[in-house]
Amino acid sequence: MSSVIPTPEGTRDRLFGECRERRYVQKRLLGLFQRRGFGEVSTPEVEFYDLFLASGNPMPQEQLLKIIDRGGRIMVMRPDCTTPIARVAASKLKHLSGPQRLYYDQTVFRSDQEHRGGRSEIAQCGVELLGAQGLRADVEVLALAADSLRAAGLKDFHIEIGHVGFFRDLARALQLPQKDTETIRSLIEGKNFAALADLLSPYRATVPGRALDRLPYLFGGAEVLDEAERLFPNSGAIDYLRTLYSSLEAAGYGGDFRFDLGLVHQIDYYTGVIFRGYAMGAAGEVLSGGRYDGLLAAFGPDTPATGFAVDVDAVAGCLSPAEPIRPTLLIHYDPAYLSAALAALDAAPPGTAQLSPCATPENSRALARSKGIPTLLLLDGAGERREAL
Repeated sequence: MSSVIPTPEGTRDRLFGECRERRYVQKRLLGLFQRRGFGEVSTPEVEFYDLFLASGNPMPQEQLLKIIDRGGRIMVMRPDCTTPIARVAASKLKHLSGPQRLYYDQTVFRSDQEHRGGRSEIAQCGVELLGAQGLRADVEVLALAADSLRAAGLKDFHIEIGHVGFFRDLARALQLPQKDTETIRSLIEGKNFAALADLLSPYRATVPGRALDRLPYLFGGAEVLDEAERLFPNSGAIDYLRTLYSSLEAAGYGGDFRFDLGLVHQIDYYTGVIFRGYAMGAAGEVLSGGRYDGLLAAFGPDTPATGFAVDVDAVAGCLSPAEPIRPTLLIHYDPAYLSAALAALDAAPPGTAQLSPCATPENSRALARSKGIPTLLLLDGAGERREAL
């Protein structure tokens, strides 16, 4: 009696075409990163829990997959790639002059809420630009983000840009307590507009209060910056976004980007520009990134940094399904002709030929017919010949 054991919640098997689509996306992304001068790094799948505590990583503890080593220390399956790379940069790359351009192709592991249908393992390809700050660095990374989605095969996509400084300017102008600031951030992130309106009702008579109340609705084209400026003049964050967009537009990327000033995810982690990529056919974001200048200081010198990660499976799911590769040739051979059989197998287009495990030509013919293979190649003492079946 046999039983089928399912995969753990949040994981799944991938077969044939799905694997080819994933490899296609990875190959295109990694090729682009290499051409842009980024070098590959790889970090362990298991890290000490203390690493993420030291970094101030905002990921809730319940989302971390924990294990205990033989010494009783708490370890976690890598929940993100940026923090371990910050550790590497502070230890193994500290002697190199900056900026450092790094890329990775790794899986991250997260524990989603039970029965939410989320994924526990997420394949990511991403980049980190360490030691570069200012407009030029942000433009480089944003242009690379757009080019990454295009190189991966997406045509209908856009990237939404925000800036954490605008939210912080508003909260500071209202002199909000830290607890209220975090509550407002959570309500905006969760799009709980009714609760947000209630919380902001005492501040609605003020300029920053009205702007904060309007914040979740400030998304769209460049006109969003005009409205934000009218609501709360003289914001350095809005001025910076305007200059940033002008640079991207001048380089031909204007159509790839929109604005969302309500992007306040993980507000304490990011320190400047923050962005998310979306594509037709994907339920959620397919790319995420931003500037995180404070992270590397937790492990070494205070170094500016920015980067992004592409969700490989989310991008692959937006592409047209790969055509299945069907074998068209079955090779039957006598044992003395194994070398010739392998040569014929290697000469055929990948996936289109197979060796027959059968001892007789008759059984090989029957196998070919059962698998729908139209041609049989025979290699034996009588020579080489093909049969159409």
